[in-house]
Amino acid sequence: MMPRISAILLFGFLLAGCRPADPTLVTIVSSLPRTGSAKQQSDTIVRGIRMAIEEAGGRVGPYRVEYLDLDDSTAAAGQWTSEAEAANARRALQDPDVVAYLGTFNSGAAKVSMPILNLGDLLMVSPANTAVGLTKPGLGEPGEPGVYRPTGRLNYTRVVPADDLQGPLSADWAKRRGVKTVCILDDNEVYGKGLADLFDERCREIGIEVLAHDSIDAKAQEFKSLMASIKAAKPDLVYFGGTTQSKGGQLAKDMASAGIGAMLLVPDGCREQVFIDSAGAANLEGRCFVTFGGLPPEKLTGKGHTFVERYREKYHELPEAYAVYGYEAACVALEAIRQAGTKDRRAISDAALAIRDFDGALGHWGFDANGDTTMRTLTVSVVKNGRFEFEEILDVDAPAEGDGADGAPPGGAAADGAAQTEPAL
Repeated sequence: MMPRISAILLFGFLLAGCRPADPTLVTIVSSLPRTGSAKQQSDTIVRGIRMAIEEAGGRVGPYRVEYLDLDDSTAAAGQWTSEAEAANARRALQDPDVVAYLGTFNSGAAKVSMPILNLGDLLMVSPANTAVGLTKPGLGEPGEPGVYRPTGRLNYTRVVPADDLQGPLSADWAKRRGVKTVCILDDNEVYGKGLADLFDERCREIGIEVLAHDSIDAKAQEFKSLMASIKAAKPDLVYFGGTTQSKGGQLAKDMASAGIGAMLLVPDGCREQVFIDSAGAANLEGRCFVTFGGLPPEKLTGKGHTFVERYREKYHELPEAYAVYGYEAACVALEAIRQAGTKDRRAISDAALAIRDFDGALGHWGFDANGDTTMRTLTVSVVKNGRFEFEEILDVDAPAEGDGADGAPPGGAAADGAAQTEPAL
C-alpha cells in the first residue's frame, strides 16, 4: 500500500513544482464534511476557524494567511468519503503554500489522510477526532498508530480529548447513577464502535451487566425490530456509540416509540441540535444524556467565554459544541507558523508538537508526546426544553463505586496525561 501512496505523492510534488510558492503567503486548509447531515457541525467549526484568522488580522509573522474550506463529503453519499478525503489531502500537499491542514471531523477520515500528509510533513490539527488508535500505541488496532506515520515522524495533533477518557468515564457515570444493566449499540464505524467497546469493557470491570451489544446498519431507515428486543431485555440504560449522522436521532425516536423507559446515553458525536431535532425533543426530554470532551460553550470562561460572545454577536446564535475546537485548532496552526518563522512544513509541525502551555479558548493546555491534548475535562449534559443543558463535570481521577481502592483513573489512563504505550469522531 505504501509504495502506491508514495507514487501518488511523488506525482503530486512534481505538480507542485510547476508553480512556485508565494513567499508572502501561507494557506491553511480544512477538510470537513460540508454537505450532508454533518453540515451544521462543520458550519460552526468553519466559523470558528475563520474567526481565529480574522482576529489575527489575516496575517501571521511576515505572511498573509489564506484559508481554503474543503469538503470531504459528497452529496450522493451524504457524508464523508474516503475518495474525497484522500483527494483533499493530495490537493493540500500539491500546493506549496499550504502549511497546515485542519481536520478531520470523522476519525475514519483521518485514517485516510494521515499517512498521506505524514509523507509531506504537513501539520494536521484535528478539532474533533477522538479514536484512540490514531495516536496512542497499544490502545487501538494492531499496527496503530505507526501505520499512519510512514516516515516515523509525527505531524498529527488534536485539540479534543480521545475516547480512552470518554468511554470509561461514561460507564463510571452510569454506575454512579445507579445503572445495573445496559444494552449497548454502535454504528460499526471507527469512532462509534471504538467508543462503545471502551464503554462495554469498563461496564464489565465495574459490575454493570451488559445485556447485549449490537452494531446497527446506519443505512437502515428504522430500528423497530431491534427496539422490540431491547424492550424485552428491560435495561436501565441504552448506550449508543455513534453520531447523529449514523442514525443516533432515529434510534432515539424508535426507542421512544417502542415505549422503552430506560435512560439513553450518547457521546459527543450526537451533541448537536440536529440530533435533538431528528429524534424529536419530546422523546428525549429529561432522559437523554450526552457526554462531551470539554466544557459546553455556555460554560467556557476567559478566552473561551470571549470567543462565545464574539461568535454570538457575529452569527446571532450560540455556537455548537465544536465551534470552539475549530477556533482553537486554527489558533494552534497560527501559533506554530509564528513560532517556526518559516513556511517549512517540518519546522511548523515540530513547533506545534512542542506546544506545552497554550493559553487558549479551552484554557491552559499542551500536547503530549503523542500529539494529544493534555486537557482532561469531560462533561455531561441532559436534554431539557428541546436543548442540551449542562449537568456536571466528571472527575477524571475519581474511581467509580465498586472500583478498586487505589484510586487509579478509569481505564488505566495516566493521571498526568502522559503518553500511553491510546476515540474519535
